[in-house]
Amino acid sequence: MNKQNESAVAVFLGAGAYVLWGIMPLYWKMAGDVSSAEILAYRVIWAFLFMLIALAIMGKLTEVLQEMKKIWNHKKSLLAISAASVLITANWFIFIFAVNSDRIIDASLGYYINPLMNVVLATVILKEQLTKLEKVSVALAFVGVIVLTLYYGHVPWASILLAISFCSYGFIKRSVSIRPWTGLTVETLLMTPFAALFLFLLPEASYFSESVSTMLVLAGTGVITAVPLLLFAAAAQKLSFTVIGFLQYIAPTFMLIIGVFLYKEPFSGVQLTAFICIWIALGLFTYSKLQTRRRLKKLARTTQQPA
Repeated sequence: MNKQNESAVAVFLGAGAYVLWGIMPLYWKMAGDVSSAEILAYRVIWAFLFMLIALAIMGKLTEVLQEMKKIWNHKKSLLAISAASVLITANWFIFIFAVNSDRIIDASLGYYINPLMNVVLATVILKEQLTKLEKVSVALAFVGVIVLTLYYGHVPWASILLAISFCSYGFIKRSVSIRPWTGLTVETLLMTPFAALFLFLLPEASYFSESVSTMLVLAGTGVITAVPLLLFAAAAQKLSFTVIGFLQYIAPTFMLIIGVFLYKEPFSGVQLTAFICIWIALGLFTYSKLQTRRRLKKLARTTQQPA
């Protein structure tokens, strides 16, 4: 397969991952009256079990176990991956809770502002300098959130916590050199005992008291968690950060469409105004990143030319 075909396949896999993440609200709705906390617990356990099966099928189990051993023997990496486990579990819970509380639009907003939250985090912690366009984009996103706060009468916490938990998770994961499938396996492994204890302490867990279809949905949470990640991991090896940057907007767009048109969540003109502010902010942010990338490429070509 030539490089052009490989890139096309990678884009297809990456888009597939984000589409699956985008339509995930449809899956959580299928769990019926099962509480968000229970769905989360089953998701953690089944994702861990599915990853073990998938790794065994792919022949990567030994490789992952070796990588896990290195992490276990390195206290700093173990601490980082433990913190990442807590953050991604919190992110999963907030997302499931938002969907089950008929706040899919809020979940969509959270993932739209996530790239801009990454910029804020990099500025505060890494002391990175923002370009003028990036400053404008962050300011516009802030205006959008303020508009929603005034409209709702309270801060859209679900959206903000989704963005903060996910970008903090990504920030911490940067400090640990670990493959995506190993990461998910370790994260779910660390949280599985807590999930199992939670289900054990429930007076009446839903898994054996619900219908067969609901039990299958809960079991399928492992598949719906792991498959998009594996698709993304395969795509990320071939795609540039610029392409991934464009693809990441697929998921919140699908969520917004599902929330507005399928589940008929309220979406007023004020909310649309706030989203337009954020969409413009994302457009400026993406354009700024493209300009920076072009300048760096031009500079690299110039420095490589013989004197």
